[in-house]
Formats: sequence, C-alpha cells, structure tokens
Amino acid sequence: MTYADRWLLPDGVEDILPEKAYRVESLRRRLVDLYSRWGYELVIPPLMEFTDSLLIGLGRDIDLMTFKMTDQLSGRTMGIRADMTPQIARIDAHSMKRSGPSRLCYAGHVLHTKSKSPLATRSPIQAGVELYGEPGSDADIEVISLLLVSLQESGLQQLNIDLGHVDIYRSLAAAAELSDGQECELFDLLQSKAITDINQWIDANIADADMAAMFKALPGLAGNRQVLVQARKALAKAPAAVTTALDTLETIADAVAMRFPQANLYFDLSELRGYNYHTGVVFAAFAPGYGDAVANGGRYDHVGEVFGNARSATGFVVDITAIDGLVKGAVKQQGAIFAPATDDPGQWAKINRLRADGEIVVSGFKGQGVADVNADCDRQLVCDAGQYQVKSL
Repeated sequence: MTYADRWLLPDGVEDILPEKAYRVESLRRRLVDLYSRWGYELVIPPLMEFTDSLLIGLGRDIDLMTFKMTDQLSGRTMGIRADMTPQIARIDAHSMKRSGPSRLCYAGHVLHTKSKSPLATRSPIQAGVELYGEPGSDADIEVISLLLVSLQESGLQQLNIDLGHVDIYRSLAAAAELSDGQECELFDLLQSKAITDINQWIDANIADADMAAMFKALPGLAGNRQVLVQARKALAKAPAAVTTALDTLETIADAVAMRFPQANLYFDLSELRGYNYHTGVVFAAFAPGYGDAVANGGRYDHVGEVFGNARSATGFVVDITAIDGLVKGAVKQQGAIFAPATDDPGQWAKINRLRADGEIVVSGFKGQGVADVNADCDRQLVCDAGQYQVKSL
C-alpha cells in the first residue's frame, strides 16, 4: 500500500465529517427523544455477539450481510450486527423477561458485507422501535403511527407507506401444498414482478384452477385502498387466514387514514419483504428521490422463541443515513462565541456560565484571532469596563 492509498476507505464506507455528523446526530437524538415520549425505553445492544443468537430467525439474507470473525477468547464465531432486531428480541426475551407489553427503542451503526443498493453505505446509522407482548392490530397501528411521526420529525414532506401481509401468500402456498423449493421459486418470481414468468410457473406447477387463478391475481393486487376490495373478490376461495389478513389491513388503514389524512397509503399483496421472519403485516416508507425504502418494519411473532420466550412483536427501523441525504441542510447548527486568549479568571467564569446556558464557546490560543478558528463564530466575548459581554461580529 502506498502512502496515498492509506487514505482510502473500503467501497461503501465513509467518514462522516462535521456538517453531516451534526445533522445525523441531531436527527438521532430527536428520534430517540420522540420514542421516549411515546414510552419506548432506550437499549444499547453490543456491536458484535455470537452468531448463534445474532443470526437466529431472520433468514439467509441477514447471514450473507453479516461480517463474521472468530472470538479469540472462546473460539466461537461472532458477527458484527447487520440488523438489530434479533438483538432487541434477545434483550426482551432473556434480559428483561417481562410478561406484559414492553416498548424498546435503539439507535446506532450496523455493518453490511455489501451495500443494499448501488448508492447506499455499508455502515448505515439506524434508529428503531420494537413493541413486544401485544398480538392485536392496535400494536401495529401504534408502531406505524410512530413511524409516520418519525418521518415528520425527520423533515420529510411526503408520507408514503406501503402495506402488505405475508399471511396472504403463506396461506395460499400452504393450501396449494407447495414444497419448500416451489414456495421459494414462486416467491422469487413474485418479487421480480415478471408476470409472464409467474404465469408460466403457475401453469406448470399448480393444477387446481381456482388456486392457480388466485396466485395469478396476486401481482395485480397493488395500488390504493380499492385493492383490498378487489382482493376480497379475487381471493374469495382462499383459506380463512387470507380473509383475516385483509381484515387486519383494513383496520390498520382506517386508523392510519384517520390519524394521518395526508399520508399516501399503497397496498401490495405480493410484497413479501422480510418473508422469512415476518408473521403478519409488513410495511415500508418511501421518499421521493430515493430508490429504496427509508424505513421498514412489520410483525415478527416467532423470533423470541429461540431465546426461550415467544412473544408477539412488531416494530420498524429508520435509515437515518438515507434520510439525511434527502433532507440535508434542514438542520442549522447554532453559531459560536469566540473567546480571545487571556489568563483572566473572570473570563473563565463567564465562559463556563455561557456553556452551562447551552452556548458554544471556542477559546482561542495565544496570538489567535477569530479568523484563525475553524468554527462558525458569529459573536465574540469582549471585556468592556471590567465586565465580559458577548457582542456580534
């Protein structure tokens, strides 16, 4: 490696310099404070832990996204977290062991072996909430409402939410008696939205005409609230669990529309984001100018089983790094006060009072003027008739 190469960082990894760092940290604090006001307690899981618990229940995708290493103390394999959801589930199930509803929130870095999209960072900063112990749709309504408030707090002007329910596809697959391999093949095709390929696969693998028609209808069941009406007709011969899932989506949509009439609700009944571990409603938030979701979440009632405490669970995660790229400049850092170098204890006392009041005070070194300081100083501390005062520059 040459001298110049030592400055290089891995692809998809970046330093966060002062201006952006201020915005990102400001947003992180505002979100954590918001979650606290809703009754969510902050937890800070470790950056790495044994893969035996870190990779449980979230499927192969998270496994591939996780950096792994050998613990030199135990010889066991550890991973650097690529998702905090299993960590929070472990904390709820094992460390807190509550019987009633539990509201937890978190914020911090995760690390990915590869970027989720071409322009995404491999070390995003995320914030999120998890609500445990409440199986009803009221819990889903709460976390979706909190997600929409999070987007508002972040400065996003448009509230765009996609809603789906994994039980629709899962119930149809079970009724059609698809093998695990067939279920995965059709799943991949549905995510690609390749209608011709989907229909060809269905014709070749599903003999029952009614079942084939319902599978073929799934990709077209995407759009506004009218989709739920269409789905009840197209899936009329589906198992009862499908009707229950549609009822749940309607209940959630009614509540969200009442609370956030400005929000754009989009339904996609073939959207199976997180299918490997979600057990009910799934949702994602999108913003103009960004090709991927800025937040996503859903219900995952079985993740806690591996920790000995199966609990109903629903939650979401917000990509703070992505949102900052969309709303940068919305947060303006306060100006600073420049204090020229002096040995006067009176100045030191005044500086301490100003800092205690929340002011930024930058102390100069001997021979330095305000122009020599790399800070946004718009005022200066001056001694006037023996009294220190702050004056505009």
